[in-house]
Amino acid sequence: MNSFFELKKIIRPHILTLAPYSSARDEYTGHTGIFLDANENPYGSVTDEKFNRYPDPYQSDIKKKIAQLKGVEDRRIFLGNGSDEPIDLLVRATCTPGKDRIIILPPTYGMYEVSASIHDVHIDKVSLTADYQIDTDAVLNAITPLTKIIWICSPNNPTGNVMKRDAIETLLARFDGLVVVDEAYIDFTDEPSWIERLDTYPNLVVLQTFSKAWGLAGIRVGMCFGSIELIQILNKIKPPYNISLPAQQALLAGLESSSKKDEMVAEILKERVFLQKGLISLSLVNKVFPSDANFLLVQFDDARSVMRYLIEHTIIVRDRSKVHLCEGCLRITVGTREENEVLLDSLTKFQQMSVIA
Repeated sequence: MNSFFELKKIIRPHILTLAPYSSARDEYTGHTGIFLDANENPYGSVTDEKFNRYPDPYQSDIKKKIAQLKGVEDRRIFLGNGSDEPIDLLVRATCTPGKDRIIILPPTYGMYEVSASIHDVHIDKVSLTADYQIDTDAVLNAITPLTKIIWICSPNNPTGNVMKRDAIETLLARFDGLVVVDEAYIDFTDEPSWIERLDTYPNLVVLQTFSKAWGLAGIRVGMCFGSIELIQILNKIKPPYNISLPAQQALLAGLESSSKKDEMVAEILKERVFLQKGLISLSLVNKVFPSDANFLLVQFDDARSVMRYLIEHTIIVRDRSKVHLCEGCLRITVGTREENEVLLDSLTKFQQMSVIA
């Protein structure tokens, strides 16, 4: 338990007193009536779909469904335009440009650094260990009075592994700023979500997404779970209608299909094993790192040559060979059985060509 954390101490003072934009839908939250308050087109839309009305700015119906699904109060849920929006808002809410600092743990998701850089926030980088775990002592030593956020991606991108819980517990207990655990890939592991610990740690923030397991990357909706006070602040500084009506409609429909999501996850996990075995059997592969995500980090003898060959055959993977601690690595998303077989067949042909050469 972190007993010395106070949210108001890390929120920028002017944010605490900021008067948020008041939209027409803030004044009337009903769904029926004659709407003459928001300067909308009363005749409908240029498409057959009815998109002439603004969407619910706080996505109330969606949050109620998510609350039931995740076992958390709807008041502790923020929905953003992808997870990138709450990442950006958390930096904006807490960090004074040119003054405050964040800590990231490379190799990790790149948007933590990008968002901080956009807002002129100093970035302290504390490398993960050789086995891609948190160096707890090094992180604690990197904390300064100006450090506002520690970003932890678990399962981690691009390495695919889950961070040890005791390390995260230590940071939550000993840091008086926000500890953000990004769980974009949580559906692909048996590890419990940190959402379960929100009541224990007031400085804990958890990010999840609909882009991966749910297959809804195109609608761009991310979830942020935190204290009621923090969610109120994020709602205060977000754009008025940050989740579009088509996105909300698609998400409401998707939430009725959680069983299909579970089926797809099961297939992905099965294919992860298939792909891992196939990659390990190839001599051009040095190592396939353990994964709790829907991708594999794979180290090759000559990653760039492999990357070029795959692109020539319209097989697109992610080159991570220049990323810290990922030298010589490609990140390969788990595909369908057919896609995985095509990939393995192409890598086998490349290996045979290399032997002949």
